[in-house]
Amino acid sequence: MVQIPWELLDAIYAGAKQLYPRESFLLLRGKKKKGVVYVSDLVLAPFAVHGEGFAHFNPYMFSGDFSLVGTVHSHPSGNINPSHVDLNYFFGRVLMIVGYPFEGENCVAAYGSEGEKLPLQITDEKTKKR
Repeated sequence: MVQIPWELLDAIYAGAKQLYPRESFLLLRGKKKKGVVYVSDLVLAPFAVHGEGFAHFNPYMFSGDFSLVGTVHSHPSGNINPSHVDLNYFFGRVLMIVGYPFEGENCVAAYGSEGEKLPLQITDEKTKKR
């Protein structure tokens, strides 16, 4: 399971909308505890490239940073399934994909390293659960 606060997902959506039709790319910071990946922060990848149909970053820029739990990027097409390229460049414990129109709970999915869909819980800071 992956847990992310609504305000972080909203920030991911805002960045994806701003870069549209190019793909957005961010790193996810957090921790894993008892089988749950808790996303607590977003990290801009230095020198990331955001193109039409691709996004890329250099993973060697972050060697040894064990607070990174995965990545999130956008699919401007709206398809939130991972491609073979997405899975070949898997980084961390979780891959999140957001899709156009970048709004609501139906435009995001989380995946494990084998491409298996992971349960995603979007929390609200006031109620701690949404």
